[in-house]
Amino acid sequence: MKKMLKKLLAIDKRVLIVIALLAGIGFSVGTVKTMAYLDSPGFCQNCHTMQSVYTSFMDSTHAALQCNDCHLPHESEAGKLFFKGRAGMTHIYYNTLGTEDIPDRIYATTRTLKVINKNCAECHQSTIDNVSHDAKDSCITCHKTVPHGKDFKDDRYDKPAKSGELLNTKGGF
Repeated sequence: MKKMLKKLLAIDKRVLIVIALLAGIGFSVGTVKTMAYLDSPGFCQNCHTMQSVYTSFMDSTHAALQCNDCHLPHESEAGKLFFKGRAGMTHIYYNTLGTEDIPDRIYATTRTLKVINKNCAECHQSTIDNVSHDAKDSCITCHKTVPHGKDFKDDRYDKPAKSGELLNTKGGF
């Protein structure tokens, strides 16, 4: 051990600094890439309970987004990681120990619904400013099948709305 330490200290300090910088850059890039993968639909769909959610999401207008663009808070990186860690530990628990208790479709918790609604409102602020949305409590009250939901794209999806239809349904299905 002492011999190895002496050899390390004998190396030119500039070389050690370059090695440390390269290692730091490699670690940072690896961390960023790992976090991006952990936010991706490809990672989230690995759990069997997420297959229908993933399928409906990939067929939606929001398919270019990452799951956590909607499902995690964005005020701070620490808050995002804490929220993600808590949800992730719950998912790990149920997927390893409680698989018989998991329904085919998992619904968002009250806490997650608040985050989702806030993220919807932030992305679609111009729509909220231009269209009256005072009739409902949250975005998903009317838009619950966007981008997930049972029978996400039904027969009406590709057809234009009938006169007055959007007013009757407040823009949702």
